[in-house]
Amino acid sequence: MNELATHLAAAIGARNVLDSSVISERATSYWNSAPMQASALAMPSTTGEIAAVLRICNAAKQSVITHGGLTNCVSAVEPSIDDIVLSTEKMTGIIEIDRVGGTAIVEAGAVLQNVQEAVAEEGFCFPLDLGARGSCTIGGNIATNAGGINVLRYGMMRNLVLGLEAVMADGTVVSSMNRMLKNNAGYDTKQLFIGTEGSLGVISRAVLRLFPQLASRQNALVAMNSFEKVIAFLKTVQQQLAGSLSAFEVMWGDYYYTVTAEGWLRAPLSRDHAYYVVFQAEGSDPVADDERFEVVLGEALDAGIIVDVVIPKSESEVRDIWKVREDFDAVLEPAPCYLYDVSLPIRDMEAYVNDVKSLVSSRWQNGQCFTLGHMADGNLHFFVNPGEDGDHHHASNVCVYEPLRSLGGSVSAEHGIGTEKLSWLPHSRSAADIGLMRTLKRSLDPNNILNPGRVLEGENLLNH
Repeated sequence: MNELATHLAAAIGARNVLDSSVISERATSYWNSAPMQASALAMPSTTGEIAAVLRICNAAKQSVITHGGLTNCVSAVEPSIDDIVLSTEKMTGIIEIDRVGGTAIVEAGAVLQNVQEAVAEEGFCFPLDLGARGSCTIGGNIATNAGGINVLRYGMMRNLVLGLEAVMADGTVVSSMNRMLKNNAGYDTKQLFIGTEGSLGVISRAVLRLFPQLASRQNALVAMNSFEKVIAFLKTVQQQLAGSLSAFEVMWGDYYYTVTAEGWLRAPLSRDHAYYVVFQAEGSDPVADDERFEVVLGEALDAGIIVDVVIPKSESEVRDIWKVREDFDAVLEPAPCYLYDVSLPIRDMEAYVNDVKSLVSSRWQNGQCFTLGHMADGNLHFFVNPGEDGDHHHASNVCVYEPLRSLGGSVSAEHGIGTEKLSWLPHSRSAADIGLMRTLKRSLDPNNILNPGRVLEGENLLNH
C-alpha cells in the first residue's frame, strides 16, 4: 500500500481502503469489463469519512474519481492508475421516510430500485426511473441530473431533490437538508452539485421528493406508419389523457425489428411498421381511467393515427412491452457500437434522424443507426454500428453531432459530458457559459482534484 493509501487507511480504517492489486479484480464500469486501474480505492461509510478522504487528497493534490453504480454512459467514471477512487458503496442507507411531508432522506450510495421499493411500501412513489435502476445510485443520479422515462410528468432529477449534503474538495461539508418545496433563503447551493458530474463536490446525502402512489396505471404499445402520425398521437394523448400521461417512448421501426428478431425478444406487434410507441398513463380511478384510456386508443385507431395496438392485461405483459424499449442488447452487436443521447425540438426530429442515418450509411457500407427515445421531452438515443472493426468513435460522433448544431440541440440530454463529449460541449454551450463553468471549477476546486478531465476540456489530470 502506497503512502497516501496508508494515510487514508488511518483516517477511515484499513478495511475501507483497497490497494491497486485488489482493485484490479473489479471491472472498470458496467460498459467496460477491463480490470479497474487506480492507485487505491477508498470506501467511506459516513459524510465525515468522505471529508477526511478529500482533505488528505486535496493536501496532496491527488486526483479523486467518485464511483457510484458505474452505469455512466460517457466514460466519466473510468480511473487511471494515478487516481484515487472514492466509492459510495458503503453508504446505502434509506435513513428516513416522512409519511406526512412526503420526503425521504437517503445516502448517496443507495440504489435507485431499492429506494423505489422502500418508499412504495409506505404508499409513496419516487418517480425517477431508468433501465439501470437495479445498479445506479441516488448520488450518481443527482450528479448527472438523471432523466429516464417519467420526465414528461415529474421532471428531471433536479426536480426531485429538495435538499442535499455534499463535501467540497477541501473537505468542507455543505449541508442544506431542506425538506420544503419553497425555500428562497439565499442561493440554492444544492444546484452546484446537481448535474455537475462530481466535479464540484461529492454528494453524501439527499432529501428526495416523494409522490403518493396512484391507484391506476395503463400501458400500451402502438404502431404508426409516419412520424407525422407519431406527433399527432402525442398531441392526442396529451390532450385526451390530460395530466395523467407519464411516459411516451418512441422506437423507429428498424430498432423494433432488430430487438424482436429470433433469439431476442418476443414481438408484441407485427414487425413491419415504421414507428412504435410504448406509453403510460397514471390516475386515481381505475375503472374510469381504464375506460378513458381505451376510448382514446379506439378513437386514434378509427382516425387512422395509429394502425395497431396492444394493451397488456397482466404485469408480465406490461414488462414484455417495456422490455422492447429497455432491453437493447440486440443492437449492440457486432462491436463496436456507439451510444448517444441528444435533445432537440420535436419538430426537427424526423429530418435530423434521417440526416444522421444518411451520414452513417454513406460513411460505412454496412453501417447501421438505430433510434429510440423519450421524444415527448425532446430526448432521442442513437446506437451507431459502423459494421467494421476498429475505432470509429470520432467519425460516428461527427455523424450524430454535426447535424445537431444548427438545430440548437444538445449533445447530452441526460447522460452528461464525462470524457467522451468534451470536445463537443461547445456545440451546445456558448463560450461565456463554458467560461462561467471554468470559474466555478477553479473557485470550488482550485487544485482540480475532483473528477479532473471530466465535463471541461483542458482541466487535465494533476501531476503526481
